[in-house]
Amino acid sequence: EVSLVESGGGLVQPGGSLRLSCAASGFIFSSFAMSWFRQAPGKELEWVSGINSAGDWPHYLHSVKGRFTISRDNAKNTLYLQLNSLKTEDTAIYYCAKDRSSVVSDGYVGVRGQGTQVTVSS
Repeated sequence: EVSLVESGGGLVQPGGSLRLSCAASGFIFSSFAMSWFRQAPGKELEWVSGINSAGDWPHYLHSVKGRFTISRDNAKNTLYLQLNSLKTEDTAIYYCAKDRSSVVSDGYVGVRGQGTQVTVSS
């Protein structure tokens, strides 16, 4: 059974940083692309970033490019998202999700974890 457990969220001031982690189990982590999604209150689920199975081809939502960095450690079955220069509009629940192949799929929302709350506020 696929299991994804996010952690690392919290309350941070504008301009601050957080590092999110996603611990994966129940599948061959190194064989699948992974993505981060987020959902703000009253808004639809939004794809934020994805990375291929090898970890050398990251993709980003335009509004987070240059501020967020996705990475993965296949030896530890863990996905990361470094969030820098946070803005109030980044406030949301962040989810990691397993893709269906080794490359990031356009528009595909796979199995997700329970999410971790990120709140950016002064």
